[in-house]
Amino acid sequence: MNVAATGALWRIASTRMPTRWGMFEAIGFERDVWDSTPRVETALAIVMGDVTEGVPLLRIHSQCFTGEVLGSLRCDCGHQLEIAMQAITQEGRGLVIYEYQEGRGIGLMAKLEAYELQDAGLDTVEANHALGFKADCRDFGLPAAILRELRIKRVRLLTNNPKKAKALADSGIKVVAMLACEAAPNPHSFAYLRAKKERMGHALSLREGESKVRTMDLHALRAPRTASDISDLINSDRNRRTADASS
Repeated sequence: MNVAATGALWRIASTRMPTRWGMFEAIGFERDVWDSTPRVETALAIVMGDVTEGVPLLRIHSQCFTGEVLGSLRCDCGHQLEIAMQAITQEGRGLVIYEYQEGRGIGLMAKLEAYELQDAGLDTVEANHALGFKADCRDFGLPAAILRELRIKRVRLLTNNPKKAKALADSGIKVVAMLACEAAPNPHSFAYLRAKKERMGHALSLREGESKVRTMDLHALRAPRTASDISDLINSDRNRRTADASS
């Protein structure tokens, strides 16, 4: 498989970003990429506090116009972003790297075509394959480059996707722990989430009710907790890391 060549990472702009969760700094990044055709990769680092100290919370999030703007119930993307912003605000430190990779990298129009195929009975992986795409077309090289630019070497990753942790590790970023944040399934999203769990290896319980947040280090999975317990979960994780450091 050909590996795309990339140019230097450029910090385009940095500005205050007041949100309903708290005050963040939004930093825009770009870099040139040469694969089949030249293009520009763009991502936004949404940062709170000093992320160069300790092990900050990190969410790598892919754009989801349908879930985040239209409020679609077919996916969990919008809720995951909210969980991450809430968790970072409660800790007072961390960042979201927001990538423009709609539909796991296939783009909005192809994503709608995939939805059409899912309406006809295919699951999300089968629909991608039918359209000539991989199950997941995303490349997490840009977030790794942004982390290096921000001088972040270790993170606690907010994700349900172990492949994100592997991608960061392969790029030299140490993932100390994974905090798997799970949006509660609904009748419109259950089949999609089940396919992500069973066919793509995502860490999901698929339990109805409140959203779940649980700590998962790279060796063991801890018990699930509700979204309202995020602050307790983070404090518990912090205490565990302090104990590990002193032992």
